[in-house]
Order: sequence, then C-alpha cells, then structure tokens
Amino acid sequence: MAGFGWKLHGDGKHLRPGEVVKPDERLNWGRTIGLGAQHVVSMIGACFVAPVLMGLDPNLALMASGVATILFLLLTRGRIPSYLGSSLSFVGVSAVIAGQGGDAGTLTGALLVVGAALAVCGLIIQALGAKVIHAVLPPVVTGAVVMLIGFNLAPVAAGTYWPQDQWSALATMLFTGLALVVLRGFWSRIAIFLGLVFGYVLSWVLDRTTGKIHSANGAGQVVDHWRIDFSGVAKADWIGLPNLHAPTFSASAILVALPVLVALVAENAGHVKAVGEMTGDTLDDKLGTAIVADGTATMLSTAVGGPATTTYAENIGVMAATRVYSTAAYWAAAGFALLFGLCPKFGAVVAAIPGGVLGGITVILYGMIGLLGAQIWVRNKVDFAQPLNLVPTAAGVIVGIGGVSLKFTDHFELSGIALGTLIVLTGYHVLRWLSQASKRREGQLLDGGTSDYDRPGGGGASE
Repeated sequence: MAGFGWKLHGDGKHLRPGEVVKPDERLNWGRTIGLGAQHVVSMIGACFVAPVLMGLDPNLALMASGVATILFLLLTRGRIPSYLGSSLSFVGVSAVIAGQGGDAGTLTGALLVVGAALAVCGLIIQALGAKVIHAVLPPVVTGAVVMLIGFNLAPVAAGTYWPQDQWSALATMLFTGLALVVLRGFWSRIAIFLGLVFGYVLSWVLDRTTGKIHSANGAGQVVDHWRIDFSGVAKADWIGLPNLHAPTFSASAILVALPVLVALVAENAGHVKAVGEMTGDTLDDKLGTAIVADGTATMLSTAVGGPATTTYAENIGVMAATRVYSTAAYWAAAGFALLFGLCPKFGAVVAAIPGGVLGGITVILYGMIGLLGAQIWVRNKVDFAQPLNLVPTAAGVIVGIGGVSLKFTDHFELSGIALGTLIVLTGYHVLRWLSQASKRREGQLLDGGTSDYDRPGGGGASE
C-alpha cells in the first residue's frame, strides 16, 4: 500500500486510453494534486454561485465544502469518490424565506433541520438495507433522476453563462472537447482544467485586443463590460476568515424548506448510483451511509452559517471525463478548498472567471451528467416500449427539465428536479400497483421492445 492507503496505479504516471484508476488507487502525488485542483475548478462556480444567490458568504461555503468532503470520505471509508459542495436545491427556498422577512440565520436554521432529517433518512435506509432503495428507486427511476440532475442545469449554462460571451464560450467548448478526445495520458485527464485555463487566457487576450464586449453581464444586464474584471481581486485580502454566524429557527421557514428533502434523498441516491455505474462498484451497502454523511455535513455547514451541501454533479462529470476515481484526488481537492476558503483573494480570482468560459465548460459537463442517466437505463436494459417505464419517465423528465411548477400555497411550490422526481417516482409506483391489481399487461407503446415487466430493470416485481 502506498501513501495513505491508496495503491499506486501502475507507475503513477502513464495511463493508456480508457484505463481506469479505481477509488483505492492513485497516481503519483503531483498528478493526484493536479486532479484535485481540477475538481476544485469544476465545482467552484456552482459552489460560489449558490451561497451568493442565497445571501451567504461564498468563502465560508468553499471552506465548508472542504470539511464536508473530508467528513463524507471518512464516513464512507473512501468507497464513494464524491465532492460535497453548496447545494442549489435551496435557492428557491431562500427567496421564499427572505420574502417572509427571514434573514441568513433563519435560512441556515431551516437548512440545518433539513440536514438532520436527511441524516435520519440515511439511518433508516442503512438499517433496512439497500433493498429499500432498489424497491423505491429502481433503475428506470434512478436513471431519470440522474438525467434530471444533469439536464436541469442546462438553463444555467445556456441562459446565464453562454450569453455573456458566446464566441469565447464556443471556443472554450471546442477546445475542451478536442482536449477530451485527442489528448492522451495525464493531459486528457485534466482536459476540463485546461479548457478553463484556455478560456481565461483567451478572454484576457480579447479584452486587450478588441476592448469591452456588449453583452449580458453576470447580473443579466446587457451592457459594455470587460470579459475579466480584476477590480475585486485587487481589493481582496490575501488571508481572512469567512463570516460565521449562528442559525436561528423559525417554524414557517422550516416548513418551506422540508419538502426539498424528497429531492435530496433521490438526488443523493442518484449520485451514488451514478458513481457506482462509473466505478463498477454497486455501493449498495453505502447508500444509507452516503445520505447520512450528506445530512451530517449539511448540519455542520449550516451550524456556522454556511449553505447546505450535496454531492456534486460537476465532479461526477469530471470523473466521467477523466476515468480517474481515486479518492486521493478528492482529499487533495478538500485541502485546496480549506486553504482557498481562508484566502479572499483566491475567491476573487475565481469569481473573475468569465461567464462565457463557464458556459463553454458547463455545456459539456452538464450534458455528460445527464447522459449518465441514460447509461443507467442502457446497462440495466430498461425497456421503454413498456408503458409502465415510458409514461412516468416521459412526464417527469419534461416537467423537470422544462421548469414546470406546481403551486400549492403562496409560500410553497414544487418545480424542477423536485417536481420531476416526484412525478417519476410516484407515477411509476402507482401505475405499477394499479397494473398488478388489475392483472393487466399493456402492449408496447414504442416499436422494438422485447422485454417484459419481470426482467430486471424492466419494471417488474424483482425490483
């Protein structure tokens, strides 16, 4: 065994095309640290955006993400390579709580309670076994949830980042795609990071050769602006503690936040399933533990004024691109996050990454995440010629990706991943129960299907 328990993969330097580095393996420390830096870069945008949208300190969010990731790796004993960053699931909740007169303390108090509830759900799942997840979330459902997680991010890439500089976004996307496909060995494994560096340099060059660009800025206003704004970097301190504050508890705020719990359980299960598909490890025995770890990390983060945490889809996308699943890289990423969280100037540099560059990167990453859901369907031979699989999935995916909302009261509505997940989940199980109760088997809705309900992944009782 080498290092802190990871086996050195080969010579630690060279990787053949398609070669996989397993969670308990690592490359040499130079390359491992480089991969950790790439994981930080890939998640940094969302990890900073979420707290900013919710009125919380982004540097605290970054530091909390490092602590949360370490806690997650310890609790799951290094079996699940995942990064825990700021959750975007509560952005809508934060707006409602602010509208009710709540402050940052009220918000973090509500999120702390949701984190506790999530941890309890994880304990129940761990006690009853993975059969609970398989029964409640069969492959047809988990594939849809993973797809929703990825494709639901599409409006962020297309509507927020890309319009800020469409040509830089296009160039960055093309360079990153080329790097992923053409480069070999270690360089292909850090193609996402190389794409960001390329886009950053390109934007700097364009600023100095063509001047300001007339486009949407980060606030969505169409104005003349520089692609890269370093004014915040100059003002920021090199070393400084983030702003800590204690949570406060409000029953109304908690009631607003609790429904997100449904999406969090499904999202966590979807993430773990996706990682399991990628690594070839079912991870069934760690599903409950992973959910407990996420809930506990959320409680820890919100207790000091940070946002809720979640396993990050962006980092799953990086693993899909690099095929390096080493948890050593995540330890390195967590270390970077802790250090950078104490450096306001670093946060300012990250915040200066041009939106167009993020647009070029995210259209690839988010798409790869969504297609992992399709991969779950393919590997489990889910038959969409069968109405039981097709109907709830079709409805849920469109509702979730299309941004359909369902308003219950002035202060509570479901939309996006939460509503799409509920439709797929409840629709599948209700229709399955009704079809069994009536003892009726529907004909195929799509041509080309050959499987029946009883085949694994097809929607039968064996699931």
